[in-house]
Amino acid sequence: MSRDALVFYSPVDDPLAWREALTAELPDIDFRVDPEVGDPADIRYALVWVPPQGFFARFPNLQLVTNLGAGVDALVRRDDLVPVKFSRLNDPGMTAMMTSYVVFAVTRYARDIPVFERAKRRGEWDYVHPRPLADIKVAVLGLGELGAPAAKTLASLGFTVTGWSRSGKDIPGVASETGRDGLERVLASNEIIVSLLPLTPESRGILGTKEFALMQRGAKFVNASRGAIVDEAALIAALRSGQVGEATLDVFETEPLPAGHPFWTLDNVLITPHLASITVPKLAARDVAESIRRVRQGLAPLHEVDPARGY
Repeated sequence: MSRDALVFYSPVDDPLAWREALTAELPDIDFRVDPEVGDPADIRYALVWVPPQGFFARFPNLQLVTNLGAGVDALVRRDDLVPVKFSRLNDPGMTAMMTSYVVFAVTRYARDIPVFERAKRRGEWDYVHPRPLADIKVAVLGLGELGAPAAKTLASLGFTVTGWSRSGKDIPGVASETGRDGLERVLASNEIIVSLLPLTPESRGILGTKEFALMQRGAKFVNASRGAIVDEAALIAALRSGQVGEATLDVFETEPLPAGHPFWTLDNVLITPHLASITVPKLAARDVAESIRRVRQGLAPLHEVDPARGY
């Protein structure tokens, strides 16, 4: 007898925490962890993060794929998926973690912490007088469900914040720009640039040689979105020349970042291993369960993804 089953796959998330959280919300779900999937025909739902190629082709009755994160670019480009509904996670824990990362990265530059880190290594007392936060102009590229809260929080701390997005946004304390002209204005007029853009055909490689040249010399760059947003060779050249003074990078074209990559040797780059935001099972399971309930009723899941747009 066929059962209503879900398959879980993630190289970084805890399947036991997810099993406990999801079955508490949806007691009738048969939670299976790859590779122990039983009969593949039972699988109706998949909860995944970067599954290997060919993963989905095993499940002929798959109806819903939920991505264990906000970015779904790696899923919508796959060729092993029959037409199914896509959803992404958008839980308060994920939003809070991304906001905390952005606040950390921006504040680290605003308070000249890299200067003091280098001074300590030299054994020198290097005083830099702090500036009022309102004098520090920050741009957030991407004002979606992660970018908008981050921008709003930065503004609430006193930074002067401008956001750039596909369509205009009304966020208290945050100026809004759109379009190519708007992007160029934002890059040229802000000293700290934060990318929280989704990876789409339009945003792939959107920050390259021309864009880094538009930035103020010595600008600080934070990328917590996707590595492919950036032309890495152009960013490396800009970091070496001082056009980009510092960078905090959580995402890369190739992950894990390969040994010997130039980013490892640049003193003005802080590297974190793609952990700016993670899902919190106890919070996110509510949305996953509700999406499954909706799909069972023939409805769209929560946070449905449009594969044509990529988000």
